Amino acid sequence: MKISFSKTAGMAIGMSIICSSVFAQSNSSESQWSLGGGLITKQKVYRGIDRDNFVLPLLSYENKWVSIGVPKADLKLYEPNDSLSFRLRARYDGDGYDPEDSAFLSGMEKRKSSVWVGGAFIWKNDFANVSAELLHDALGNSKGTRASLQVDRRFGFGKLGLTPRIGVEWYDRKFVDYYYGVRTSEATAGRSAYQGDSTTALDIGLRLDYSPARQHTLFLDVGAKRFGSAIKDSPIVEKATQTTVGIGYLYRF
Repeated sequence: MKISFSKTAGMAIGMSIICSSVFAQSNSSESQWSLGGGLITKQKVYRGIDRDNFVLPLLSYENKWVSIGVPKADLKLYEPNDSLSFRLRARYDGDGYDPEDSAFLSGMEKRKSSVWVGGAFIWKNDFANVSAELLHDALGNSKGTRASLQVDRRFGFGKLGLTPRIGVEWYDRKFVDYYYGVRTSEATAGRSAYQGDSTTALDIGLRLDYSPARQHTLFLDVGAKRFGSAIKDSPIVEKATQTTVGIGYLYRF
């Protein structure tokens, strides 16, 4: 079992799971700090790549103007009430790979992770929480664009909470071609050239949280993302579904 400490790609994946729910039961108009740690394990879809395991420090801060927690930072542009929020968002994502990650990727050029910038929308209603974002590659690694829509709802059972979620994410042609394409110069007898196209992914997950006291929270989060055919058909992709599991502890000040 390979364990990395605070590796950036792992941090992005782990914090993406956690940050959206750190302040789920608090009033975001008040300043809130959260500190903790977690273990994240993720299996990417590339051929021959090992499951990555990461031990992470977790730190988040939120008030009526900002919401910050690696890898995501939001500037709250407009909140007409407690239910609606329009935001400017910057988010780091651990997409990509190093050629040495897998023998099958040997000879490929490195695909770099990036910072994504754009707009986000959050709507909390009596039935569920709805969130959406539209982001562009700010570092120009892929020069791509991505968009997502997610619905989740927390069910409380005393000190326990259960939050199922479902979402869909769209990736444009430039994103897919950069992260899952094979350039002519990278093609081999066992790895044909491949040009990506725009596609979507279905994202589902379930989070279990337990709060023995108001400031203490233990969590377990499992998620699966199933990519569309433009990614699934890539010769460097082994399977269509990417899985992630996170477990950890948070203390709210």
